[in-house]
Amino acid sequence: MNYGGGPSFLLASTDASPVLEHNAGGRSPFLFTCDHYGRLIPSPLGDLGLPEDELVRHIAWDIGIAGVAARLSERLGAHLIAQRYSRLVIDCNRPPHVASSIPLISEATTVPGNEGLSREAAEMRRAQIFDPYHKRIDEIIDARARRGLPTLLVSLHSFTPIYAGIARPWHIGTLYHRDTVLPPLLLKHLRAEGDLVVGDNEPYAVSDETDYTIPVHGEARGLMNSGIEIRQDLISDQAGETAWAERLARILGEIEATLRMEALI
Repeated sequence: MNYGGGPSFLLASTDASPVLEHNAGGRSPFLFTCDHYGRLIPSPLGDLGLPEDELVRHIAWDIGIAGVAARLSERLGAHLIAQRYSRLVIDCNRPPHVASSIPLISEATTVPGNEGLSREAAEMRRAQIFDPYHKRIDEIIDARARRGLPTLLVSLHSFTPIYAGIARPWHIGTLYHRDTVLPPLLLKHLRAEGDLVVGDNEPYAVSDETDYTIPVHGEARGLMNSGIEIRQDLISDQAGETAWAERLARILGEIEATLRMEALI
């Protein structure tokens, strides 16, 4: 397969839409996004030259977060906008101009299907996968504003228990940059659980160079926002996904009550 030149089209008629939504009519103030929800690859790209055991790893998607996101959306009656395609095709939480947008190497794995990619082929991935996802997030935030609904943007992710041979102690982390309202509340409530090691901008921190969803849809619009990262071994099965969705639903419900009481939403 000629990966480098790219096909004359990207998504075949049998390929799924890049955007998946749950609870589109939800009236919760929380709007959930999930940039690494899925691991689909457009059929014209085959397997990007990778074996299946690579395509189920973290390099392809955020393991376990899809189940948490869907359950959390249901429990809170909140709108979820998720991306079905693998971050190996194009990372929907990276500015399109950075090298990690379409990675040649992810962790220590070379991605043959991304080598020698033409500018036109890269632009096609952006136009057919990245752009529709972020356009939909924009549309929903605009629609909520017209309806007079407050929007607290929460971007859901998961992280590996070990990175570069070093164990990560956190069970969950908050990721933020400029918002001074939602992240401190999340940290306070998560720490009050008593059984969690909570990361404060760990294992990652948000920046304009390394992230897209929070800077563009949250910060640039002046919305309260935070990322949430859950360690993957805690949500590797349905029981873990359900337990974490229930815990987060309770915590976010408490935060919503606080914000309403203080007339912040």
